[in-house]
Amino acid sequence: MKILLLEDDKILSDSLKEYLESEEFVVDTAYTGEDVYEQTYENSYDLYIFDINVPKDNGFEVLKNLKNADDKTPTIYITALTDLNSISKGFSLGADDYIKKPFDPEELVIRIKSRYQKQDKTITYKNIEYNPHLREVKKDGKIVSLGEVQLNIFCELISNKGHIVDTYRLMEYLEQQNPNALRVNLAKLKSKLGIEIKNIRGQGYMLEKV
Repeated sequence: MKILLLEDDKILSDSLKEYLESEEFVVDTAYTGEDVYEQTYENSYDLYIFDINVPKDNGFEVLKNLKNADDKTPTIYITALTDLNSISKGFSLGADDYIKKPFDPEELVIRIKSRYQKQDKTITYKNIEYNPHLREVKKDGKIVSLGEVQLNIFCELISNKGHIVDTYRLMEYLEQQNPNALRVNLAKLKSKLGIEIKNIRGQGYMLEKV
C-alpha cells in the first residue's frame, strides 16, 4: 500500500514514515502543499495522510484542489486543530478520517489496516454489500444512494460489525454534532437499508454479527 504523508514537522514526518514502513507500507513524504501537487502529478497513491497547518496551501486547500481534479484517493487528516468547525470542514471536503494530535502511531496503523487495506474486498452484511474502494453500497444487488454523512457512518459500522462504535466517533461525521442529529441519520440508514442498528446505551452503536 502506497501512502503520501504531508507533514511539515520534519522530525514527526521522519518518525511516522519510519513507523509506517516498519508495518510494510510504502511512504513518500511532502512538507508543503506544493510538494503534494508535484508528488501526485508523478505518482498515484492508495492513501493520503495530511496535516492541515502546512505552508503553500494548507491541508484543506490541498484536498479541495485534489478533489476538484477528480482525485478519489482516501484521506486521513492528522492535526492539532480540535474545534468542531475544523473537523466538519475536513469531512465536507471529502476526508475519510481525522486523528487529533498528539496520537499514538499504532492507532494510525490500526485505522489504516481496518478501513483502507481491505479495499479490494467487498464487505457483506445480510443482503447488503459494501465496496470500500468504490464506496458503493448495494442491497439485493442494487445500488443504494446514501449521502456522504450516512455513507461515512455506515462504513464505520459495517467495518466494525460485531463491535461497538463510539457515539462521539460517529458524530464527527456530522455538520451538527449532537446526539439528535446522529439518531436522525441512523434512522434514515435503517430505513434505506432495512437493517437493525443496535444502541448500546452510554457507549455507542453497532451492527450485530450474523
